[in-house]
Amino acid sequence: MDNLIVDTAKIMAKGQLTLPKDIRDALGVGVGDRVTMIRQNDRVILMNSALYAMKMLQESMHGEFERAGIQNDDDVMDLVRNIRTEIEG
Repeated sequence: MDNLIVDTAKIMAKGQLTLPKDIRDALGVGVGDRVTMIRQNDRVILMNSALYAMKMLQESMHGEFERAGIQNDDDVMDLVRNIRTEIEG
């Protein structure tokens, strides 16, 4: 397991817990940030919500460039120009 951090936290009366600083730092989260919890059997995976959303977007977009016939940066720029032309009228 790469970058393994093991730490503990106490669950308070309302089900709240404080994430240890080393875990917050590793996830890149701070005050006001959101985390995503994924239960998998007897484990909970805790992720930075912004990174989780980006990962899900990347997975959902997998293969779309090939299906759209985009093979290089020029194809991307052509697509952007076409969309801008459609929007601007």
